[in-house]
Amino acid sequence: MWKINYILVIFIMLISSRLCATHNRAGEITYVQQGEFSYEITITTFTNTQPTSSGWPPVDRPVLEIDFGDNTTALVQRSVMIDLPDYYRKNIYVTTHTFPGPGTYELVVEDPNRNEGVANIPNSVTVVFSIKTIMQINPALGLNNTPQLLSPPVDKAAKNRLFIHNPAAWDPDGDSLAYRLTACTGENGEPIDGFTFPDNMTINEITGDLIWDKPTELGAFNVAILIEEWRQGVKIGQITRDLQIEVYETDNMPPDLTSPQNICVLAGETVDLEVKAWDPDGDNLQLTPLGGAFDLNQPAQFEVLSTSNDTTTARVYWQTNCSHIRRQPYLLVIKAEDTDADIVLADLHYIQIWINGPASQFSSITSFNNSIDLEWTATGCGETGYELYRTNLSENWGFDICQTGIPEGTSYKRIAVLDQDNISYLDANNGNGLPQGFEYCYRVVPLYNDAKGYASVETCASLVKGVPVITNVSVEETSAANGQIYLAWSKPMEIDTIEHPGPYSYKVFRSIGLYGQSFENEPIVEFPGLDDTTYIDNGLNTLSNAYSYKVELHNAAGLVSQPMIASSMQLIAYSADKQVLLKPEYNVAWVNEQFTFYEVLSGSEIELAVQDTAVFVHSGLINGETYNYRLKTEGQYYEDGYVKPIVNYSQIVSAIPIDTVPPAAPQLAVSANCDLFQNILEWQASDDDVVSVAVYHTSQNNTPLSFIAEYQYPDTTSIIHIPEYGIGGCYALKAIDIEGNESDFSTTICVDSCDIYDLPNVMTVNNDNINDVFKPKGDESAILRTIVKAETKIFNRWGKIVFETNDPLIEWDGSDKATNKPVSTGVYYYIINLTEQRISGLEERYVVGFIHVYSFK
Repeated sequence: MWKINYILVIFIMLISSRLCATHNRAGEITYVQQGEFSYEITITTFTNTQPTSSGWPPVDRPVLEIDFGDNTTALVQRSVMIDLPDYYRKNIYVTTHTFPGPGTYELVVEDPNRNEGVANIPNSVTVVFSIKTIMQINPALGLNNTPQLLSPPVDKAAKNRLFIHNPAAWDPDGDSLAYRLTACTGENGEPIDGFTFPDNMTINEITGDLIWDKPTELGAFNVAILIEEWRQGVKIGQITRDLQIEVYETDNMPPDLTSPQNICVLAGETVDLEVKAWDPDGDNLQLTPLGGAFDLNQPAQFEVLSTSNDTTTARVYWQTNCSHIRRQPYLLVIKAEDTDADIVLADLHYIQIWINGPASQFSSITSFNNSIDLEWTATGCGETGYELYRTNLSENWGFDICQTGIPEGTSYKRIAVLDQDNISYLDANNGNGLPQGFEYCYRVVPLYNDAKGYASVETCASLVKGVPVITNVSVEETSAANGQIYLAWSKPMEIDTIEHPGPYSYKVFRSIGLYGQSFENEPIVEFPGLDDTTYIDNGLNTLSNAYSYKVELHNAAGLVSQPMIASSMQLIAYSADKQVLLKPEYNVAWVNEQFTFYEVLSGSEIELAVQDTAVFVHSGLINGETYNYRLKTEGQYYEDGYVKPIVNYSQIVSAIPIDTVPPAAPQLAVSANCDLFQNILEWQASDDDVVSVAVYHTSQNNTPLSFIAEYQYPDTTSIIHIPEYGIGGCYALKAIDIEGNESDFSTTICVDSCDIYDLPNVMTVNNDNINDVFKPKGDESAILRTIVKAETKIFNRWGKIVFETNDPLIEWDGSDKATNKPVSTGVYYYIINLTEQRISGLEERYVVGFIHVYSFK
């Protein structure tokens, strides 16, 4: 319902009230999953116990309300209250909740208000304090607990001194954590208006170190640290810590802490490292260890070794075991605090410790004609599976205690993922058989849940040479009906004559296509014995088809072993503007290393390029002319005993260069003429071969463009467009070249509706047809196309409505709607709710003003 409160004189009274709930400093929400949808949720807040500057005591909160994000809330009783020095109080509230099912839930706690005097939150004493955590319940990703933040969310900094804070986040599930700064939130969990980040503050997104490079202002500052949890590449939750830092003026210098940063150990080995802290002012120091490694069932130990006036030395000792293996490092945070009487300052160092799982090792490797059988040993360290990798190039790298799995950039490819009960694997290339002619090398990597252990030592083997190995599938004649292919293979030299006694024969099979999709049941040719190793296959359509072959070895019992498949080479030509791109397709086991491209002219082959890559572009051609090409490849098997080089030819392929490249999008300029209610479009093409330009338009910027018309170029480079409704709209162009190629859309340019609703401020009611009617100035048709509705109310000076209408033209003749007689001379006020056609759609706006009415009754 259209509602307007009209008061000609409005007095706004601002009433300030004293607020006593001014206590919240910092906090966060964490949870532990107890069942499929059940969680124990912990709210931790740090509050102020000092009275405000005006003497009002802070309010204590024994109960807080939490919104679970599933349309339910709960009141949570405080379970722990600890009063700390410097007017701090730690409060812990614990509750349990069962969510309705999988989904994403935002947990929010709000409490009025924040403590007084936060420098980067305007009037913080009146701002609601809120904290939130987002959880994702996804059974496919398993149970999840938030990281536990072991360092409190309140800290002290010294003016003009480097400050570092680390939340000491410990994720018991081993999930990846990412950190970033974010704005503090207020009412409804929304960012606080006017919140600003302190200058020179950053956070390490991996370690969580918040670094404030020498704060220059005194006072309390709040920032929020957003900590994201990632698992298997999926973000599964986030918590937001609201942190308060108090900056003091002091001559005290913070301590200086030194320790190792990154350590990798094999599970079962001992971590033994030294931490040393020194205080430049000679203060005594207290070292505090933080981190999940200190909270395990078999935790790391921390021991202070020596203390002098200004130096403290400590030791971190950890006897690791297999249960400590995980993908993410253990983050240990060591905090050194001085004992200065003015202000206690601290230094933080983090230590990342990776506990890595041991390697499995191969116990046997056995070769067959087209497969290799592998066995390996279990590690005895609780692995949950194995990854098996293969390459046909032996590759070794130096051992690195921090490198688990297979390093990036190697030629090893993963061929199998197995569970912990499988410690053997027959590699038959997924049932396709391993190609002959290569040495195959393997490594196995044990898995420890989501962590990879060290890779095994490499083991290598070659296949038994007990099957024919194809070396040539070369197109000798290109024809649609009389094509010819030369087929050759090597004689098997290591037949197991005990298992497969002779006599032997070859059976040759052919299929259309690269991959042997349609081999017939009967061979195209048979050869008794082992000495015939070549065949000329005739009567083929080598112009259009590639052909694949297999050569089977048979004895009296039948097929001796699974054969390999190799195809002819089909050269593909892609036509473009004044050029042809050539690229071969083939399916062979040997490695092609050299490619020679020829142009075929009158039966002669002219060499165009010799290169080690399989793609060639022949440029500088004439569009519309025919060009013919052929390709020769030279390759090899990497094992001895095979012909080298292996030479094969493609068919002859023809191509006609043609311009298929679209032109660049044209440049567009649009201007609006509000007086004439029209838009002027001007354009310029970027390419010389553009012959026309297509114009597109939409009246709203959120709807698709529609075609208007196509104009010849360069004959037409501008048009005038008169929209059907409001002048506002968006335009874009496409350029079209002489070959009919269309460019992408140009940049879309929008013009909004003109403000054409101009009202007079004087009217005379005397029937002289001059200013007798109150209506907008200008072209009525333009107004009606732009203004959909004008809900108009006109008032006299006592607030009585004397006229109202929805007509965009208004057309008030000065009569009072109650009496239908002309109103008295005087000032009248109007409020109009306009509904206009804009590029964003129909929008409303108010027009408020007055009109002097001169009535001659």
